[in-house]
Amino acid sequence: MATREVISTGNELAATAAIDAGCMFFGGYPLTPSSEVMHVISDLLPKKGGVSIQMEDEIGGICAVIGAAMVGKRALTATSGPGMSLKAEQLGLAQMAEVPLVCVNVMRGGPSTGLPTRVSQGDILQAKNPSHGDYKSITLCAGSLAECYTEVVRAFNLADRFMQPVIVLLDETIGHMHGKANIPTAEDVEAGIVPRKRFDGPAEEYFPYGVGHDEPAVLNPMYEGYRYHFTGLHHDKNGYPTEEIETCRKLIQRLEDKVALHEDEVESFEEFMMEDADVMIVAYGSVSLAAKEAIRHLRAEGIKAGLFRPITIWPSPAKKIKEHTDKIEKVLVVELNIAQYHSEIQRAAARLDIDGLFKVNGRPISPQEIVSKVKEL
Repeated sequence: MATREVISTGNELAATAAIDAGCMFFGGYPLTPSSEVMHVISDLLPKKGGVSIQMEDEIGGICAVIGAAMVGKRALTATSGPGMSLKAEQLGLAQMAEVPLVCVNVMRGGPSTGLPTRVSQGDILQAKNPSHGDYKSITLCAGSLAECYTEVVRAFNLADRFMQPVIVLLDETIGHMHGKANIPTAEDVEAGIVPRKRFDGPAEEYFPYGVGHDEPAVLNPMYEGYRYHFTGLHHDKNGYPTEEIETCRKLIQRLEDKVALHEDEVESFEEFMMEDADVMIVAYGSVSLAAKEAIRHLRAEGIKAGLFRPITIWPSPAKKIKEHTDKIEKVLVVELNIAQYHSEIQRAAARLDIDGLFKVNGRPISPQEIVSKVKEL
């Protein structure tokens, strides 16, 4: 794939990626440290014939995005932690009604107002279950400037493939980082767009939710000749509300299975110097950059450390995690929260002796802190 070299920030690259991926609508509200996503896309979208609107709040932002997606447009919203809390109910609606959209969350300190201008990775567990009920969340996490672009592009394709919201996590450090990145050309991105499925048969044979047990709904754009009911209630193959026991069971199981049985299409991770590692460091987002620097220092001192970095956070790459942890005795999870992904590594590894290095004061974890912790092990 051809690439281009750009100098940009993570937030700006996320906005650019959305445009290149065919996004035609943005609905949101400015919130530190994500505001630049909205600022940039507000300039870019009108030039492409798209629409960007600042709504009265975060709830209105995602409601507008759902509406745009219902008429067939690729649509984006962007926010930070408190905004995700406000969007939670509508993210649940999009899960139940199977409306594809992308939500970029540039993480900051919390809970509540927290540390608005400081870095955190405290939204990891929220991203797994941003709304109540049973479903399978898809959450990606950028670990470099280039991935602020490529993971947003991938998110749009996954949203249309699985017909549901896809969350892309950045954090304050990587969102505001300014530097050089090699990203795919806009032409290559456009060539890789896979449009969502459509039904082209007789209207009387159209049942948008009447699909296989592991398949997403087929929602034709509204106002194009096909009728169906749109609801957050449990529904039948037409979308009409129902409490029929077996219909409800099959619906909710399908929301789980359409992702769970196709995790190979979602899973993504990076392995850095893992071939001969005696110590496995698990890190993601901006922390993984510090971890790589720490590993270089450790290797120079004869300590064989390696990095496993989940790019798809949810569903986690559990099989690959277990493959490594079955062979490596010393495992250290490094994150800017109190053990939010650490518990997932314990689960995947079926081990309780997983060490952790955590920080929650809004400051990044330095390579030297990681080096010191590894030496303690």
